[in-house]
This record gives sequence, C-alpha cells and structure tokens, in this order.
Amino acid sequence: MGSELAQIDVSPRKGMSSAALPNSVLGDVLAEFPGLRSQIYFKNSLTALSHAMEDLVLSGAEDEQPIVVACFQKERFYRQEAKRYERIGRKSPHVFVLASPETDLIASPSNHEAIPFTPDDALANEWHLVILGDNYAACLICAERRETSETAATGKKSALTESPIESRTRRFEGIWTFDRKITCQSALILLERIIHYRPDLKERLTPLITAIPESVAKPFSHRDPEPFAQRLMTYLQTGQNKLTKAYQNIANKERRERLINSISSTIRQSLNPDEVLVIATKELSKALRVCRCLVYRCQVGDETTEIVHEALAANVPALAGNSWMLKDNPLFQAIAQDDVTAVAIADTACDERLLEPADNLAQQVAQQWNITSWLLVPVRYRDKFLGVIELHHCGSFTHTWSQDEVSLVEAVAVQLGGALLQAQAYADLENFSEQLEVLNQTRSNLIAITGHELRTPLSTIRVCLESLASEPDMAQELRQIMLETALDDADRMRYLVQDFLTLSRLESGRVPWNLEPLSVQECVDLALSGIYTRLDASVRPAIILKIPAHLSPIESDGEWLVEVLSKLLDNACKFTPNDGKIVVTAYEVDDNNLQITIADTGRGIEENQLEAVFDRFYQAEGSLRRTVGGTGLGLAICRQIMKGLGGRVWAESEGRECGSEFHLLVPIADEIIPAITSDSAPVSDSTVSLSREAIRAKYRKIVQST
Repeated sequence: MGSELAQIDVSPRKGMSSAALPNSVLGDVLAEFPGLRSQIYFKNSLTALSHAMEDLVLSGAEDEQPIVVACFQKERFYRQEAKRYERIGRKSPHVFVLASPETDLIASPSNHEAIPFTPDDALANEWHLVILGDNYAACLICAERRETSETAATGKKSALTESPIESRTRRFEGIWTFDRKITCQSALILLERIIHYRPDLKERLTPLITAIPESVAKPFSHRDPEPFAQRLMTYLQTGQNKLTKAYQNIANKERRERLINSISSTIRQSLNPDEVLVIATKELSKALRVCRCLVYRCQVGDETTEIVHEALAANVPALAGNSWMLKDNPLFQAIAQDDVTAVAIADTACDERLLEPADNLAQQVAQQWNITSWLLVPVRYRDKFLGVIELHHCGSFTHTWSQDEVSLVEAVAVQLGGALLQAQAYADLENFSEQLEVLNQTRSNLIAITGHELRTPLSTIRVCLESLASEPDMAQELRQIMLETALDDADRMRYLVQDFLTLSRLESGRVPWNLEPLSVQECVDLALSGIYTRLDASVRPAIILKIPAHLSPIESDGEWLVEVLSKLLDNACKFTPNDGKIVVTAYEVDDNNLQITIADTGRGIEENQLEAVFDRFYQAEGSLRRTVGGTGLGLAICRQIMKGLGGRVWAESEGRECGSEFHLLVPIADEIIPAITSDSAPVSDSTVSLSREAIRAKYRKIVQST
C-alpha cells in the first residue's frame, strides 16, 4: 500500500482544458483501487452520511483546517446547503464546492470557493464529499444510476445517468470510507478537476496537492466514533420521518382522490341527487372516521331542513327524520356567507361561537346530540348555495380538524355542488319535456274540440239560414224554430269563445279580485237562477239545497264565485240523468274556512282521473266520441278562479256510475254582514233586498259580458 502511495502523480494531468471531462471521478477512483467494490445508496442515506461527515468539521477544533471538497451536481442542490457551507467555510480556508451553474455561482460564496463546471461534465451525474484533515479523513464518492432507453428495453441498469431524478427514490452507486489512502486519492482527483475549471486557483491548490501524499502516513487520532454514529442515526431518522410524512401525504392525497373519484363515478352513472348524496355521506364518514356525517340540501333563507342522508359510527344516536334548525343557528349563518368555505370547531365546550349568547341554538344542539367537535362545509356551485356537509365527533374526546381533512371535505363539496346542479338541470329538462308533451296533447285536444264545437253549430246555423233564404213560403211556426235553433247555436259558439278568453285572463294574472263579505245562500241562489233559466225542469235532475240559515259570511268576489258555482251545477246537470238528483250543502269547517259541496248521482269519475278533470280540454269520453257537449275548459276555469280567491276546489268519487262530489273551500269573512248574521240589530227587508240586489247586479255583469 505504501509503494502505491508513493507512485501518486500530483502534477496536473495532460490534456486538461476548459472543455468538459467525460471521465467519472468514481471510475477514476475504482481504477486506482481495483479491489474496491461499489455499493448502492439511496438519496436519503447519502444526505444523512454527508451531514454526519460535515459535522466532523463543524465539531472539530479551531486549529484544524481540513480540506473539504464537495460536488453537488447542480447549483440548486448546493443552494439548499449554502448556509451550512458558510459555517464550514468559517472553520477552514480549504473548502471547495463544485456544481453545474444556474446563476453566477463563482461570485456567490463569501468564505469558500464555488467552482462551476459544464453541464455535460461527468460531475453533473455524481455526488462527492471528501474531507481530509490531520487527524481524520472520510470520503463519499458516488454516481447516480438511471435507466437509459437502451437499458429500459433490456431491463438492465446503467451506472451513470444523463439527468438526475429529483425524488427521494434516486439511487446512487459508489463508495463511502474512512480509509485515508482512498480519501487522499479522491481529494487529488477532485482538486485536479478544480484546477481544470479554475486555473486561477492553481497557485493556491498546488501546496495542498503537494502535501496530500505526505499526509497519507499520518495516524488517526483516538477520537470517539460515537458522536459520528449518533449524528448519522439522527440524520437517518430525520430523513425517515420526512419520508414517512411524505408517504402519509401521498396516502391522504390518494384517499382524497379515491373519494372524489367515487363520487364523480356515481355522478356519471346516476342523475339521481339522492343516490349521489348517499354515496357522499357514506364515503366521507368512512374516509374521515367521524361519529356522524350529515349531508342535507337547503337554501340560505331556509328556517329548517329535514335530515335524510346520514352515516353513523357505532352507538351514535341517529338524526335522520329530525327537523334541523337553520335560521337561529350561528354556525349555519356563518357558512351561509359568500366568503366562508368552512367552519371548524375543535371543542364545542369552549368555542366562543357557541358560548355567546349563552343560550344560542348551536350550543343547545351540541349538548342535545353530544357533539364535541364540529365541522360544517357549504355545498356551492358558482356562488349558488345548495346545501351543507356536517361532520360530528361525539363523546368525551375532542378532535382538531386538520387542513387535509377540511380540504378533503371542501373538494367533495365542490363535486356535490356540480352533481346537485346537474341533477336539478336534468329534472328540469324532464319537467320541460313533460310540459311540452302536455302542451302537444293540449294542442291536439284544442284542435279536435274547437273543430267539433265550432263546426257543429256553424253547420246548423248555415242549414237554418239556407232554409229560410230558399223557402220564402215556409210556415211561420217552422220559421220560428229555425231562427231559435240558429240563435241557440250562435250562443253556443259565443260561450266557447268566452271560455277561451276567460281562462286566458285568469292564467295571465290580469284579473282584479274584489273581495268582500258575501252570503253563501245568495251566491248559490244566483247560480241556480241561471241553471233554471237555461234548463227546463223536465230535462234537469232534482236540485236539493241543504244550506243552514245562519252560516258565517264568506270573503270572496261575488262575480267569480257565482261563475264557479254555475259551472259546477251545469256540469252536474249535464252528467246526471233526469231521474237523478243534485245536493248542494254548505258548512263551516273551522273558524277560518267554509266548505260548499255539490254532489250528484251521475256518471262519476274514476279515481285516477280526479285531478285530470281540472286540466284544460279534458274530456272523459274523448274529443270525437262524446255524448255530451262542451269544451273541457269549465273545471280548469273553476280551479283558476278558486286559486285567485284564496280558496280551493277538488273532486271526489267512488268510481264510474257512482256519482261525484265537487268541494269548494272558501275563506270566512272577518266582518259580519248585518243583513245575514247580525244579532245586535234586527234585519230589515230593505237591507236584505239591497244585499241580494248587489249580488244580482254583479252577476248580471257576467251575463252581459258573455
């Protein structure tokens, strides 16, 4: 070994220039010492070894001035350790750092030398640290391994890399030793590289190069190796902790992505918002291991909402089916603000939002349901508030919500917002499609019904007029019949047009409602007077009135209420045989409402048609095979009128041929009509006459307008 050291050539090698050197330092060292065997190191291990070796210098005596040569591949790796090398530079004047420059590397250091080399130099692929002192020596000579396109195909690894893989799994091949001879040879090789790139340092480095062979024979001091081993273990543990945290972050991100992907997959597979909410609730509860997870839909101004979607841990009471208070809950009001993305409470027992005022709703809820830690995240889509995600930890232990947990819930809330809006859009589209189908059916019915209702009277009128015109000698009695027939069919056409105009006005909301106290008996009498005028007693069923004499007055518009009663009575007469009967009853349901019922023994209505009869152009028999005339607009008009009057109309029947009942629910008037219900003063005949005349006058306006 000694003879080999004597042969070390300390003179500059031939052929050195400013050009890049393709030969590897590791290769040169292994060539000098054929017996050495390289090992594989990961980046974390090399970092720990480098720091422990550097601590040999930092912890050394003040009079020790070791040679320190480091190669950091790229400048950015050196910048991460720059402050550390500032400290090392204060311990020794012989500190040299090589790196592939990315800035003005030479001008940067203040107390040590920085030597840039060209990026295509073999050093760009290597990690070196050589420390040579009087009493100790250590060297770390490594080259990064990588897969080239050629070795990737064969599956073999290359000892050199073209570009570093910047990750914690980077692998290096090399040697680490305290052998003084190997350290001296490595120092000589690196110092020659420095002279190659910095000829201006030759004069300064020559004494060091000359002295290195003489230091080979120097003995090691008896320094305790335990501090080095402890530092090395500390750095390894620190690196392992960082790696563990990195793995935890990766696991958290993976869990977050998996949860979001699960919800996204559900969104793609289903447009049912309830199914999406069920998946989100279940997956969030499982991912975050909370005691209770709630997801509910609501708006900013809602006072309450019902809990439907919930996921629970064992032995946690369920909230599903309960009404959840929102309006007076300070936590809900907080997340309802546009700029708030989450409200996280680690301990409900000491959070000021639950303590002031002392009896606020959130505090009561936390106590009732044993909530110790609370997280609320709003579900929004483009600033539209759609709902809330709530997570609860219950019991005696509190939980501090981490930023990762909050971020995960916020990411899920974003997905839910898009899903709910997408589902709502699909539901609206289906609703529009149904409406278009209804409109299309309405159009078909309109064409069929108006064609039938207009063509028939027009044909009759034409026949009558042609007969009158072509037969001047027609008998007077027959002539009168022809004229009356033509007039009746003209009225029929006029009623048809009037129904169209009336329904159009009602649906457009352009009808003024003149509400006032009215007598139910008077309104029914006026409606019946129209029926008696149009239908002879021989062709109409018996009509029976069961209206108490002292009913409370109703709050309504006389014109329109009589119109409703007239149409319901007319329908009852139309579909009830002559030997049947119609019964009109009225009674007070409660202090605020009075109900009028028109029951008949006629054709009846099937159960599944009880709502459809109020649709426009509805015909029980079909538009072209009807035995009873009509446009199918009467009941639609009745529903629109009752809606405007603040009441309600509905039908009941036990089925075909079982008769039917039509009910009106009308508000009771606040003030009392003296002519009807006053007990404090006698009712005069003139007062009653005036009341009846007022209603009759209003009804005459309807008759005149039609």
